[in-house]
Amino acid sequence: MQKRKKQVIQIGATYIGTIVGAGFATGREIVEFFTIHGSAGFAGILISGFLFIFLGTKIMLLARKIGAETYESLNTYLFGERFAAGINLLMFVMLFGVTAVMLSGTGALFTEQLHLPFHAGILLTVLLCFIVMQRGMEGILWTNSVIVPIMILFSIIISVSMLFSPIEAPLIRTEDFTGNWRWLFSPFTYAAFNLTLAQAVLVPLSREAEDESIIRWGGFLGGLGLTFILLNSHFALYLVPQSVQYEIPVAEIISRLGIFVHLLFLLVVYGEIFTTLIGNLFGLVAPLKKSFKLSSNFILLLLMSGGYLISLFGYSSLLHYLYPLFGLVGLAYMLVITLKKDFK
Repeated sequence: MQKRKKQVIQIGATYIGTIVGAGFATGREIVEFFTIHGSAGFAGILISGFLFIFLGTKIMLLARKIGAETYESLNTYLFGERFAAGINLLMFVMLFGVTAVMLSGTGALFTEQLHLPFHAGILLTVLLCFIVMQRGMEGILWTNSVIVPIMILFSIIISVSMLFSPIEAPLIRTEDFTGNWRWLFSPFTYAAFNLTLAQAVLVPLSREAEDESIIRWGGFLGGLGLTFILLNSHFALYLVPQSVQYEIPVAEIISRLGIFVHLLFLLVVYGEIFTTLIGNLFGLVAPLKKSFKLSSNFILLLLMSGGYLISLFGYSSLLHYLYPLFGLVGLAYMLVITLKKDFK
């Protein structure tokens, strides 16, 4: 019984850690998809939360059913040999693009919040990635099991701190829902984008469970945790609208609680970015190693070097242009997952 509970928690935590990356953890991603829509962002998050629970669990169950080891195997099953190669190439580009955003996010964290060199954050991250990636999926599971509970604790701290702050806007404004219907589109693109990329970890993660009930509970726990963190972060950003001008808006809010809490939170944010980064790298290394027969460390070095060069374009710029575009691609992918008839 204890082993089953541990597996459920590990799957749920790894699911959360895979989704929560630079944009999510810093609040920038939440601003782009939800907070810009005002109070309608709360409804949007609930829609995304349902999709995370339903579709995230379905991806893992489907992967387990067909015995898929990588997202490439799942794509071959979904799209057939004819189209799978193109889909896999597109997914590879998306994973690589988000990896660059993650690296840029660590640089932005060091520069804006710690007043340290941009490159210092990236170089530290590259070194840690090499260390954790040596342990494969075991390293990813362990890292998420440590980081995610601390992340949820800080999410609660942020919301509670807002209860003692003057509220500058009503929680619900009718005009936010009727003035611009883009808020209704955002949660679908947001969930689709994140779930499409999360396959890199969700597919092999499905093999870590003893049976399907563990996957179902793990998927439910992960999706629920993501919804909770999203709501807490949006609540804080919505009540302090001036924070959205920063590259790391959530850190500006938490800085009000004192320097010690602020520094501790920055460490948590870094950990959140790191969990998604290693998940992406895990998904990128496997197909390259299989195709080109190169060592994992050499492939990792090439990927990190390329990601570093792209990261120089700037964190906010990369997130603003790449994430909505990837979201549209993800919508088509999630539609196929949803409509798969032979799945029970």
